[in-house]
Amino acid sequence: MRVGAKYSHLNGEEYLLVHRRKLWREVQDVIAAVDAQACKTKVSKEKTMRGRMLYSPLDMNAAFKRRLETAGWEERRNTFWVTENERLLRGIYGLPAAEQKAAIEAAGHEPIMSYNQTDFVKDRVAVEVQFGKYTFVAHDLFVKHLSFYVSDIIDVGIEILPMKELEKEMSSGVPYYERDLLNVLRQGRGVPAVPLVLIGVLP
Repeated sequence: MRVGAKYSHLNGEEYLLVHRRKLWREVQDVIAAVDAQACKTKVSKEKTMRGRMLYSPLDMNAAFKRRLETAGWEERRNTFWVTENERLLRGIYGLPAAEQKAAIEAAGHEPIMSYNQTDFVKDRVAVEVQFGKYTFVAHDLFVKHLSFYVSDIIDVGIEILPMKELEKEMSSGVPYYERDLLNVLRQGRGVPAVPLVLIGVLP
């Protein structure tokens, strides 16, 4: 595959070029190593595309997963505790998980364990590969990457998406770079408050 477009949010790419140049090159090498044609394995059952051969999101995700894991990228969970009390949550979010739980209990509330999970993290850089449903991208950008950044686990997040040209050869409901670029831009320059690089890929 190849990079069709990219967008640097809050100097995400600039950070990578200065501080994580090797990892940035590694991500680009992984993209280049994925054989999109080998992933064109899905026979459409949709009414408007019945019988057409489409790119399989599962196969493309698996191809990225194999290559990233081989290069040492690993899944990472960020565990935290929540409760219904807004003021309490505001005061404890930045604390370590054990202290969050203790503070909730000390205030007489029930602590509820929760977590965010990112599939690929290496040397304080997170990568999400999103060929699933378009709703998942907002969760990646505005929840996952942001949570890991605020928790001081990462310094920058990378989101890999199909471009519209590729999305047209996939099942309906798949995200595409151009739409999610707008979703970021219309929030204003500082939102989400985490350095990011959005990458649109093509076969």
